[in-house]
This record gives sequence, C-alpha cells and structure tokens, in this order.
Amino acid sequence: MSAVKKACIIGGGVIGGGWVARFLLNGWDVSVFDPDPQAERKINEVLANARRSLPSLYDKALPAEGALTFHADLAEAVAGAAWIQESVPERLELKHKIHGQISELAGAEAVIGSSTSGFKPSEINEQGARAVVAHPFNPVYLLPLVELVGNADTCVRASDILCSVGMYPLTVRKEIDAHIADRLLEAVWREGLWLIKDGICTTEELDEAIRMGFGLRWAQMGLFETYRIAGGDAGMKHFMAQFGPALAWEWTKLMDVPEFTEELVELIAGQSDAQSGHMSIRELERLRDDNLIGMMRALKKSGSGAGGTINDHESTLPEPEPVDLTITVSRPIPQSWTDYNGHMNEAHYVEASAQATDKFMEMIGCGADYLAAGGSYVTVENHVRFLDELHEGDLLSITTQVLKGEGKTMHLFHRLQKADGVAATVETLLLHMDLNARGTSLPTDEVAAKLGVFAQQHAGLPKPDGAGRHVGQR
Repeated sequence: MSAVKKACIIGGGVIGGGWVARFLLNGWDVSVFDPDPQAERKINEVLANARRSLPSLYDKALPAEGALTFHADLAEAVAGAAWIQESVPERLELKHKIHGQISELAGAEAVIGSSTSGFKPSEINEQGARAVVAHPFNPVYLLPLVELVGNADTCVRASDILCSVGMYPLTVRKEIDAHIADRLLEAVWREGLWLIKDGICTTEELDEAIRMGFGLRWAQMGLFETYRIAGGDAGMKHFMAQFGPALAWEWTKLMDVPEFTEELVELIAGQSDAQSGHMSIRELERLRDDNLIGMMRALKKSGSGAGGTINDHESTLPEPEPVDLTITVSRPIPQSWTDYNGHMNEAHYVEASAQATDKFMEMIGCGADYLAAGGSYVTVENHVRFLDELHEGDLLSITTQVLKGEGKTMHLFHRLQKADGVAATVETLLLHMDLNARGTSLPTDEVAAKLGVFAQQHAGLPKPDGAGRHVGQR
C-alpha cells in the first residue's frame, strides 16, 4: 500500500461525503473538489453523522483524523493523492470530462475510482481515462462493501487501500451494467413497484416484509447460504429440487416493469410520506446508523459477514502508547452503550472493564491459544464505583493496576477515565481455572512469571482510592 495517505474526493454529495468521512476518520488527509457552494456544508453534515457512528463499531480508538481541505482548483486537489474518487452525477459525458482531466493530473501510481452505480469501466474509460469502478454503498462511512471492476493490477492496489480503511473490496469477475448488488436491488425495486401499483401492499407493508424477515437473514448470511440452510440436512441440492419448479411459476414480473407514470410516483411518494414523513432525513439517517451499528457489532462477536471485516480492520489499529500504568482499553463510547438517561448504562461499565481484563490477560500470555489449551482466569467478584457520567462519543481510556498476582489469584484495579478525570473504577478479583477439570488451578510458569513482573512493578504505586471498599462505605 502507498505510504502517501492523501485521498482526493471529487463530488461532495451524499456518496462523496461518505468517502470523505471514511478516509478522514481513518487518518488520511482528504482534499475535496466540488464547485457546488454548498459542498462544504453538505460534507460537514455527513461528517457529523460519521463521527458519531463509525468509532462505535470498534473497541479500539481509530487513528487521529487527517486534515480536510476544500479546493476550487482540480489540479491542486489531485496533487499528491494516492486515491482519487469521482462521485459526480450519473451522466456519462460528465464522467468523461472529469476523468479526462484527472488522468492528466494524477500521479502514475494513484488509484482512480468511480462511484458509478451503473456504468462499466470500459464506458468510463472509452476516451482514454484509467479509472476502475469503486462502487460503495450508503452510508459509505459505515457499510464496508465496495464493488471493484476494471484493470486487475489496479484493483489489487485498490483492495489493499480499501482494506486499510476498514472496507470490504469485492472484485467483480466481468464488467456488466450495474455490477452485482445494484442488479439485485433493481429486481427487488421493480417487483416492489408492481406489488404497490397492483394494490397488493403499501410501501410500509413491503418494507416490513423485508426488515422483519429475509432482510435480517441476508445481513448475516446472504442469499445462497440462507437457502442452503433451507434445504435442511440434504443441503442446497435438495433446496433446488424442492423449489426449482417455482422458476416456471408466475412469482415475479421480472422485466415486465410497470409504466412509470405520475400516478405511480404520487402513489409511492404519498405512502412513503405516511410511513416515514414524521421524521426528518437527519433523524432517519441517525436511526439507520444506530441500527446498522447494533447489527454490525452483533456480527462482530461471531466474525460473520461485515463483522469479520470490522475485526480484521480493528486488528491493524495501533495499541495505545504505554504510560506509568498500562492502558488496556482506549476507545470511544458507542451510542449503543447509552440508555434513556443519555449517559452510559451501568452494564457497559462492567463490559468495558471486562475488555480491559481480557486485554491484560493477553498481555500476560493468557490469550486465545492459552484458552484453547484449557487454561483461563475467571472473574469471581467485581466492585464498581460510578464517579462521573460518560456519554456517547467520549474517549474512554482504562488503566489497569495489579493489586495482587500470585498463586491462583489475580486482583486488578481498573480506572475508567475520560478527558477530565476518572469516571469510574472497577475492582476485579479473578481465579485461575483448569477449564477441562472445571476447577481452580495454578497458571503455567510463563503466565505466572509475566503476571509477577506486573505485580512487582505496580507494588510501589500508591493504593488506589476506593480499592477494597465495600458497598455504602464513605
């Protein structure tokens, strides 16, 4: 991957703004070219949503934001960029004009991408440009998929960069109008128009059919893996044999699309207003982002679907710099951790401290391999003191002090800190277990030695305020 970490975004609408946020929040400098006088305002609105939501996907802090600049001159914006992304309206003549200029200005090693949802790279490049299709999905700062179509070598370099900012590049084997995902979406859209036009359902009922049913399945297994399960023990062949005859039944209109009349537009728009008109677009965007984060964090636990991409990206994020006490957690507070009072729910104080304990266990050699071999520490007691409120977006740092580390016992004291001081403390007592025998045991010599080093280093530190305190003690 290029050492130069500058991206140039051409076109600052919803998709362009999403690209800005994706790169900027992953530590890239970003230059923007868009003659629209409202471009800066629009991008800042997208950034506000992204700053609120993207960090919530991770249990580590993202890199420091890069620098964002706006330019009236295309050459100035493109200069030095390792990634150049065009996100202008879907008019081929406009894309030809922009890509002709980009090709003359861009460095030879720069990846030039187009966000086009429909055009093939051969169409975009028919006047000599050298772009690949890099088609994202809204919101670009949250959804990982990018469809890559075009020159194989460029797609490989593009994949490396996209992975480094937490995205999932999918290289399309052959170019085709609308690539893969939008062709599927178009089929569903056309069928949906017929269902509404023929009075079978309303827009709200159709959306409920998706989000209450197959939409949830598709989010974590997709189409074919879902149907494989539907085939039972006999698998996909059984499913195909069972439902194959349906291909001859009139279950879809396919290319028989309804006439796109003003009456159909009014019907759809009116029902959509009745369904969602009580919320502003910003409110709908935030609701969407909150729901996506909740789903993606659930997928993160199992490593399924988009969760695996988040885990892969998180593993590349740097560990916090060491201080006098070890920082075992450094992360923003996700909005999914807040409750009806607007601050962090008490359960997540324990969850955060558990993450700190897990990290410390890894540091002394008690990681995944150790657990697989049958050894672990288990928590037998926690004591939490709530000292100050934590809110969505606060940067949480947890330091871990070893109060005791000998024999079967590990006694830790976690300080949960925000910018202006300690927000909570969690005192944790753990015992070493033999997971196979389901009883307490001594740790291995290696783990005991590493724990002992920390215990010795921390022995000279003052006893933490609140350590050993019981409930109600002043």
